[in-house]
Amino acid sequence: MTYASPRGIRRQSAQAYQSVGLETQVLSATPERLITLLFDGAISAIAKARLHLQQGNIAERGMAISKAIDIVDSGLKASVDMDAGGDLAKNLVLTYELILHHLMQANLRADDEKLALAETLLKDLGSAWREACDVPKEPARLQVHS
Repeated sequence: MTYASPRGIRRQSAQAYQSVGLETQVLSATPERLITLLFDGAISAIAKARLHLQQGNIAERGMAISKAIDIVDSGLKASVDMDAGGDLAKNLVLTYELILHHLMQANLRADDEKLALAETLLKDLGSAWREACDVPKEPARLQVHS
């Protein structure tokens, strides 16, 4: 019988724990919190892409950028309610399309500046979203009766 090295076991355990943690967050999240998680995921993917770019890991960079593109396009952009959102929704979709353009150009040209622009836009939008919509609920207060 053979076992993975302790280092391999720790890495697999950490990945499994992280996956369960994310799944728990998603399953228990409000719609507003789900959008926040999408922002966090896209920003994280871009950070990984920037690291892979610096290290010269072309395939990993491409996978990380593809993940960011998928989150922005299929998650954030697709969740915009064009019927109810009016001009704000149109402008938001245009901003997501600009982010997608920066990400595609970054991948084609190995351009850290384009990755940084996409990251900054997502951080700004995510911050505004958190401020407007993703307000943590106050914990219930215990009332003591005398």
